[in-house]
Amino acid sequence: MSSSAPKRRLDVRQQTPRDTLPGGRRAVRRPQRRRRSFRLTPAAAGAFALVVAGIGAGAFSSQADRGALQSGYQTISASYTGTQDVDVTPEIDKATLQRQTEQQASQKLKVDEELRDKAQNVADEYKSNQWVLPVTGYRLTARFGQASSLWSSTHTGLDFAGPSGSTIVSVAAGTVTSAGYEGAYGNRTIVTLDDGTEIWYAHQSRVAVSVGDKVGAGQTIGYTGSTGNVTGPHLHLEVHPGGGGPVDPDAALREHGVTP
Repeated sequence: MSSSAPKRRLDVRQQTPRDTLPGGRRAVRRPQRRRRSFRLTPAAAGAFALVVAGIGAGAFSSQADRGALQSGYQTISASYTGTQDVDVTPEIDKATLQRQTEQQASQKLKVDEELRDKAQNVADEYKSNQWVLPVTGYRLTARFGQASSLWSSTHTGLDFAGPSGSTIVSVAAGTVTSAGYEGAYGNRTIVTLDDGTEIWYAHQSRVAVSVGDKVGAGQTIGYTGSTGNVTGPHLHLEVHPGGGGPVDPDAALREHGVTP
């Protein structure tokens, strides 16, 4: 009667060959790095969602359209905020800055979408109906019609207080009809819209356009400063329908879809 030795259970580790180096040293296997996939930041995703909600899903005819809009938001956001943290006044928190930036970017994208989707003969009408915020990282201080010893008469505009050097963009499409130093207004730019409305941008640290330039809604025209009669850096915005007397900029902005 023959007997056989009990079968030994093979250890899986013994079945796996080990890489060795000269001298019997074991080779160290380094884990493979996984490729990172691109993902939108929460801020970018939030603004993109706002744009989609405002325009409607029907505006996107293909995946390429979605990609183009997403890329457009990233470009606009970068041009306004840069790649580093934006300096803000003590009264403005990061959440407020981000909300204002996303609002401005979504408004600009809405302008572009309207122009692309409408016939050329009505494009100017749609472009004039949608305005954008002139700055981000601001807090509203002096309002239209207020009285103070700081002004010779009642206040004729709306003040957006913020750090010097903040980017100022045109609220709507038009032509630069004045650009330079103007007494108490400091460095001032006037953009005349197609319907004759003048938008005044005062107290700039630097003007970035010249008389005769054509500008679009959201295009950079200068930078916030404290030139002229001021107590601190801010943008003084005035709206003059038909080149006449000033009206409340807050009401004018709201009439064109912008809540400052």
